[in-house]
Amino acid sequence: MQSFLPTLVLRHRRENLKKCTLRGLEGHPDFRFFTYPQSVLPDLRGYIVLALDAPPLGPEDAHARLFIVDGTWRYAKAMLKSIENQQGILWRSLPAHFRTAYPRRQADCPDPDRGLASIEAIYLAYHILGWDVTGLLDNYHWKNQFLEINGL
Repeated sequence: MQSFLPTLVLRHRRENLKKCTLRGLEGHPDFRFFTYPQSVLPDLRGYIVLALDAPPLGPEDAHARLFIVDGTWRYAKAMLKSIENQQGILWRSLPAHFRTAYPRRQADCPDPDRGLASIEAIYLAYHILGWDVTGLLDNYHWKNQFLEINGL
């Protein structure tokens, strides 16, 4: 599953690891994890950050690197705000027709159907960018439902 460069994940320190969809990827060579707000992040110039209201991600973005914010929607807002002034970040969105299979109970998500679990967003981004998705969903409990409802 070697992508262009490692995917960076900023995980909120209060993220419930029992419910975290990225469990199992922590030691994977294609991923580097950081903890918000303790970790000092590298320069994010040239990284893609996913947001609901950004231009769509496309194959032409495959040269970039992926930076994922992993936390509840409430935490994600603050985490995204902490990086919004960094120069050279590429803000992108995933196509609106993709839906989550994650059984969300939060009211904070601005669009619950489009509010994908972190692993779902990573999988779709890799798929759109033409990167290898092998094994990404292996530890995801709702893998089959996610693939089915999205025709993947």
